[in-house]
Parts: sequence; structure tokens; C-alpha cells
Amino acid sequence: MNAKTGFSTAASAPLQSAEELEAKLRHIGATRYHSLHPFHHLLHGGKLNKGQVQGWALNRYYYQSTIPIKDAVVISRFRDRATRLEWRHRIEDHDGDVGTEGGIERWLKLTEGLGLDNAYVESAEGILPATRFAVDAYVHFVRDRTPLEAIASSLTELFAPNLHEERISGMLKHYDFVNPDIMRYFSRRMEQAPRDANFALKYVKEHAATPAEREAVCNALIFKTNVLWVQLDALYHAYVDGHIPPGAFVPAAN
Repeated sequence: MNAKTGFSTAASAPLQSAEELEAKLRHIGATRYHSLHPFHHLLHGGKLNKGQVQGWALNRYYYQSTIPIKDAVVISRFRDRATRLEWRHRIEDHDGDVGTEGGIERWLKLTEGLGLDNAYVESAEGILPATRFAVDAYVHFVRDRTPLEAIASSLTELFAPNLHEERISGMLKHYDFVNPDIMRYFSRRMEQAPRDANFALKYVKEHAATPAEREAVCNALIFKTNVLWVQLDALYHAYVDGHIPPGAFVPAAN
């Protein structure tokens, strides 16, 4: 037993209870969530220039705009109406509704506030190849794996509020081209993410009934942390190290 994590350090040790499952999920978040990535440290610490921040926001839009597509696929996996009803608000959170602003619109206000053209952002023409591959892989995962794993892959939301709080305070403090209005996506998600995460955590704890199912839940979360991590790897390689692939967004000279 590891004194820090509270569960066995043996890779093959089966998880015998819902409590052990939650402990391992939280350990995965503490050690693998993309808040730990060097690119985020640069972004939140004011170490990037405007062009590099534009590259991040442009590429992240592809992820944000794909989330409701992913969630529609998750809904399609369930015969249970109650689960579909619970999951449906996630689509509305991002797509919005008639007369109601959603997360995608708020993200476009961020990219527009950073000086990017909305049509260009929405076209996804300038995103990095790794962004496209990683985000599309997430949609394929929830389509092809079990419904339990599809829900489990969303559990990165457990760790999002702290990251959003750090992002809001850090970017407002360090960048004169950022203001509270264009950061509204993150302030809204600080309210939405805990609600979504609590449902998903409760669901996997109740429905992962065997050690094998609990391990599948953990692996689904690891997969999702990799989806998020590799996007930042690509951003770092392109916009910090300077290896921008052909066809990708090239920031204006600062």
C-alpha cells in the first residue's frame, strides 16, 4: 500500500471496491492531468507572446467544438432514458440553445478577442495535425468502447475547476490583451464541470461492479488524459520550439 495514494502500487492489483476505484482515479488526475504540462505553466505564467496564445486558442477550439459531437455519441450508446436525459445538458452547455449562449460561442469570443477571424477558427484549417488526430480519437473511443468507458473518459472534469481558476487569474494578470469578458468560457465551466464530474463519478462507482470493469474505467481516464496531453505536446513543439507543420497557423511577427 502506497502511503501517498492510498491504494496498492502493484500494477496488476485488482480494485476491490468503489472507494479504491475513486482513489485510483484521483491519483491518475493528480499525476497525469494536463495542468502539469510545461505549456500550461508558460501560458498561465505570462511567458507566451500573443501569437503563441492565439495558436493555443485556435487549436483548443477544435476540441471544444467537438465535445458536443462526442456527447451525442455517448447518448447514442444508452437505451436508458434517464442517462440520456442527464447527459443531454452537456450538449446544450456547449452548443447553447435558441436564444442561449453556449460554450462554443464563448470560446469564439476568446479567439475573436485575441484577434483571430471567426470563419478561420471555425474552419479548423489552421489547426495542428496532432490536434485533429487526438480529438477525433476521443470521438472514436466513446463510439467503440463500452458505454461505461465512454462515461469514464469524461472524468477529467473532476480536475478542471482548479485549472480554470489558475488560467483565469494567471492570464488576466500577465497579458494586457486578455480581459474578463473573453475569459467567460472558463468562469462558466467552473460552475458546470463539478456538476458533470459528480454525475460521472457516481455513475462509474455504481456501475463498475468487477475489478476488470474498474480497471477499464481507470484506463479510460488515462486515455483521456493522453488526449489532452498530446495536444499540448503539439502546441509546445510548434509554437515554443518553433516547428510549425505545413498548413498550420503561423502567428504574425511580434
